[in-house]
Amino acid sequence: MTADALSPAERYAASRARSARSQAGSTTRLATFRAELGFELDDFQVEACQALEDGRGVLVAAPTGAGKTVVGEFAVHLALAQGGKAFYTTPIKALSNQKYADLARRHGADKVGLLTGDTSVNSDAPVVVMTTEVLRNMLYAGSTALDGLQFVIMDEVHYLADRFRGPVWEEVIIHLADHVQLVSLSATVSNAEEFGDWLEMVRGDTAVVVSERRPVPLWQHVVVSAPEPRGVPRLMDLYAGHVDPTDPGVNPPINPDLQDVFRVSGRRAGDRDEHGGRRGPGDRGYRGRGGRRPGGTGALVPQRRTPPRFAVVDALDADGLLPAIYFIFSRAGCEGAVQQCLSAGLRLTSPQEEAEIRRIVEERTATIPPEDLDVLGYWAWQQALTRGVAAHHAGLLPVFKETVEDLFARGLVKVVFATETLALGINMPARSVVLEKLVKWDGTSHQPVTPGEYTQLTGRAGRRGIDVEGHAVVVDHTGLDPVALAGLASRRLYPLRSSFRPTYNMAVNLVSQVGHERAREVLETSFAQFQADRGVVGLAKQAQSHAEALEGYQQAMACDLGDFGEYMSLRRRITEREKELSRAASGARRAEAVATFERLQRGDVVEVPTGRRRGYVLVLDPGKDERGFDGPRPTVLTQERQVKKLTLADAPGGLTVVTRVKIPKAFNARKPDARRDLASTMRNALGAFSGDAGTGKGPRAPRPGQGPGRRSDAASDKELQSLRSRLRAHPCHGCPEREDHARWAERHDKLAAEHRRLVQRIEGRTGTVARTFDRTCTVLSRLGYLARQDATLAVTDDGRWLRRVYAENDLLLAECLRRGAWDGLDPAGLAAAVSTVVYSGRREEDADPYVPGGPHGRLAQALDATTRVWSQVTDLEEEHGLEATGDLDLGIVAPVHRWASGKGLDAVLRGTDLAAGDFVRWCKQVVDVLDQLAQAAPRPALRTTARKAQDAVLRGVVAYSSL
Repeated sequence: MTADALSPAERYAASRARSARSQAGSTTRLATFRAELGFELDDFQVEACQALEDGRGVLVAAPTGAGKTVVGEFAVHLALAQGGKAFYTTPIKALSNQKYADLARRHGADKVGLLTGDTSVNSDAPVVVMTTEVLRNMLYAGSTALDGLQFVIMDEVHYLADRFRGPVWEEVIIHLADHVQLVSLSATVSNAEEFGDWLEMVRGDTAVVVSERRPVPLWQHVVVSAPEPRGVPRLMDLYAGHVDPTDPGVNPPINPDLQDVFRVSGRRAGDRDEHGGRRGPGDRGYRGRGGRRPGGTGALVPQRRTPPRFAVVDALDADGLLPAIYFIFSRAGCEGAVQQCLSAGLRLTSPQEEAEIRRIVEERTATIPPEDLDVLGYWAWQQALTRGVAAHHAGLLPVFKETVEDLFARGLVKVVFATETLALGINMPARSVVLEKLVKWDGTSHQPVTPGEYTQLTGRAGRRGIDVEGHAVVVDHTGLDPVALAGLASRRLYPLRSSFRPTYNMAVNLVSQVGHERAREVLETSFAQFQADRGVVGLAKQAQSHAEALEGYQQAMACDLGDFGEYMSLRRRITEREKELSRAASGARRAEAVATFERLQRGDVVEVPTGRRRGYVLVLDPGKDERGFDGPRPTVLTQERQVKKLTLADAPGGLTVVTRVKIPKAFNARKPDARRDLASTMRNALGAFSGDAGTGKGPRAPRPGQGPGRRSDAASDKELQSLRSRLRAHPCHGCPEREDHARWAERHDKLAAEHRRLVQRIEGRTGTVARTFDRTCTVLSRLGYLARQDATLAVTDDGRWLRRVYAENDLLLAECLRRGAWDGLDPAGLAAAVSTVVYSGRREEDADPYVPGGPHGRLAQALDATTRVWSQVTDLEEEHGLEATGDLDLGIVAPVHRWASGKGLDAVLRGTDLAAGDFVRWCKQVVDVLDQLAQAAPRPALRTTARKAQDAVLRGVVAYSSL
């Protein structure tokens, strides 16, 4: 029977039957997985899971808290159901630990393992959670653990934009076997399609699933201080009442009440109030010298105060908006905020919660030696926790951070003051997120928070399944503009930019595995080159339009009388020559002005003819020992009895000496009476000089440019005269449309210059990664890690052990090993030497720190040798146009040496500014490098020492692991 012969009811029944058969045959595993979850999946989760079950790779870009990790968990489910393996990779160890615990609870500890460099648990399990670096190292080593691998989940894949560690993501994506399905989980990025296109190119069929909808709506607020001094801060909506917070649109209108608060506080000093008076509220604030208000009439009168941190927490508590994460972009600020809350008597926990917190804290910290508790600030930390308050930053001991995370997740800690490191990965959702400021320190300067960072930070607000809405709160502070904040909060710009670059370790591994030429081709498939090439397409189109416009300009400037291009060339040469002569004359005048400074002597009274120092001053010190770029900087006494420094900027035309004054030998510029007497003497001398002026007496010198003078050389310059003569004789000079042609020619020249720059940019972008790789290989060849064999590059014996050195400063480490810089060191000395390569201080430290054993000891000699190696490596890198290896930092040499020698934590940290958490973190990096040296060092003795050093450092609080 044909379909046409069936009744509508029969056709509908047949369609349902086909759909059921299809569902049974193709989505059985997804249906099973969904049945186990206990909650309904969102559309984007279903779409991504179906793509995985269809055998495709998938990129999921969704907001924080949207539940994208469910897709990764489905990949784990598929791997176990099919008898294969799944690796779940994360950017940081804390997230790996958390994910391991989640998966072990779900699938059983026997089926889940963990590998994080310093931790190995059940590494042969079918599901292994690991940091991305561990997987990269497996790929280069050809590990047998890769056998049977079916899925790799890359959590927080947008981390590939990180300058230092991001390239590892691209290495893994490029080198994974073709049959492995890749699950990439990312925060919402504005160029997800571009990233997906690259994944499709290097990994094959890839579904891009983007969700911009937050599962929990996010409300935006500003908290402002109360009008009365001790009032409770007010939490005010950012947007006007009719704005949908989930879709505010572009430039959403501001809450009128909030605008009123900012408008009143923005009243200008001197404005009349409603009663006609000039003094508005707040007029009794700070006044400058002479009783003047800063800024004078018309200046903004500061009305608003930044609410205290404890008061903001109180306000959130009163509105039922706790638990909250309170972002303060400073460790000291986080610790200070906790202390302020304690000092204010803030208590956010019940007696039952307090008892539960004490029990958990004692249980989690039981392994810490009692003698270390005081050093770690344990008692103050515990007291804050029992009141429901905590800090969270990289300077905390790992066990302290993990305890805070656990207590917050359980709802026992109500507010965490955190740095932005908490914004990455770790599952700590809150009802509210507070931002104290919208600027943060990036290591070199204070920079505004970007829309992407704002989205990432506030994304934790609103707990799925618990809260019906989340709240993002910005604390009122100096410079806050609610309109700019609305623009920041309503934009979703978070472009993913590759930070990929070839490293020395990568180079030797690639050359060893696929050869030099194939390695170049592999690197040209990186996301970095993909983005550069895509940019070139746009630039090439722009260059093409330039070429067409230049052709039109060329026609418009054409002249029937002659070659107008040649005529314009003469005009340009004349202009350039005139500028040269003008610069020369200006330089001569400047030199003459500097010469007047050079001739000054103590006791000269000079006239400053213009500028802010205009008038007469007495030279106290000619300043010839303080020469700047513009000559001496004399110290002078003004007629107002002030001592100042004089520079060429104060007298660009030079100085004129008008008379002299004898300065007493005992004169002390710090004494007001001495300055007053000397200023009086100067005024008397000037009076006498004024009386003698008509007689010509006095040592007055001519001002620069006022003697014989300096005429411009333009009138007498033969080259300029010749060019002008040739210009007047050119046929185009007499063209009646000459200036019209000239305007077109100027446009042509300007566009041609822009076109040349554009072409250079295009040439510079094409093959940039491969060119960097070539330069990297040249450096490795110079040092003997690569060598020519049969007209191609091959890895040498030294290069083979460099393959196993994965640290950031891989080449420096390899050279120190090869040259024997660390031979003969004991375990503690080796650990201390390694610390100089991995450590990077957060601020300027003592340039000459203490080195155990003294300046002539074995460790000091090793550090000197390390410095020489570093200098030679960086010179070689600069010679070949490569980014130089980072500076050595001796900041923790002594603490690491003391720790590796068996000293207690108190003795190790005494006299340093090092936080315990920082010390532990750096020690773990030292342990990681020592582990590599124990396997890769070229001499057995050094390998043995590295193993002993590893054991010596990995003890006590450094060895602690929550797993």
